Amino acid sequence: MNTQESVQIGALAKKLGITTRTIRYYEEIGVLGKSNRLIGGTRTYTRDDILRLKFILKLKDMGISLKEIQELSNIFDINAQNFNTITPKLIEILDQHISKVDDKIASLSSLRQDIVEYRIRITDLLAKGDTN
Repeated sequence: MNTQESVQIGALAKKLGITTRTIRYYEEIGVLGKSNRLIGGTRTYTRDDILRLKFILKLKDMGISLKEIQELSNIFDINAQNFNTITPKLIEILDQHISKVDDKIASLSSLRQDIVEYRIRITDLLAKGDTN
């Protein structure tokens, strides 16, 4: 698809495995920007819109909140959609999420160790109970 072609909302939603409602919601909260409309009001999206939506979905998959995505979107739009303007904020957000993930990993590792130790104690108790 060249930059002049556009895709209707239904086809875009199907292509990305999301609902049309999700796309409309992202427009409503300002993270996607306004779509073009055909006669009759059908929403259409350009290549740039699709790339932006894919970027939003990738951030969501990584656990970035919609509030953080809105911050990035505002910076992006205010600065004439220059990706370089959001890079420092994006790096800051990603660093915060790396730290959160590291904390979760440590917590899960500790929980795993607790479960293993508890299992050993239970197994030992059962083994001692069988010999009496």
